[in-house]
Amino acid sequence: MRVEPFEGVTTAHADAEGVTIVRVFKASRQELFDAWTKPEHFSRWFGENDSEISAENIEMDARPGGAWHATMIHGPERIEIPFQGEFVEVVEPERVVMTLTDGSNVDPSKREVLTAVFKDLGDGRTEMSFTQRGGNVSSDEYTRALRGELIFFERLGGHLKARHDPPAGSGPRAQSGKSS
Repeated sequence: MRVEPFEGVTTAHADAEGVTIVRVFKASRQELFDAWTKPEHFSRWFGENDSEISAENIEMDARPGGAWHATMIHGPERIEIPFQGEFVEVVEPERVVMTLTDGSNVDPSKREVLTAVFKDLGDGRTEMSFTQRGGNVSSDEYTRALRGELIFFERLGGHLKARHDPPAGSGPRAQSGKSS
């Protein structure tokens, strides 16, 4: 299945092998790397639109072999969804490889491997090439994962944009005290 409905997405594909998404962000490689490795950023975008991860529900030790875990609170029913894994490869600001298991599934043979590679395109833009592999879920489940990850990355884009946009009322007109 191919889906390309979101801003900046150049490739979005899911099949029996996993998920591949390539998306361009208006951000530096370092900002994307930090968004994947720092809990204060990761918690802002990892999840669908009606989900959240609070500061007390996330820990990340972003180094090879370092563990990470986060509990997402999802939907109006406030369902808790625990995620965990470990960092396999951490190359600042180029690449992050981490494992993912959800729920009570802690069997290492059932983990998925998430890889995010960041390529500087110039002009403050970075291409992120993302894959999810593992072969532990069906093609239909990878298709659902693709849809969810597209939403995650839309939220990531919004988080990065918010870091660049000045707060309301802080532009030159507001600072000069002049109005139109």
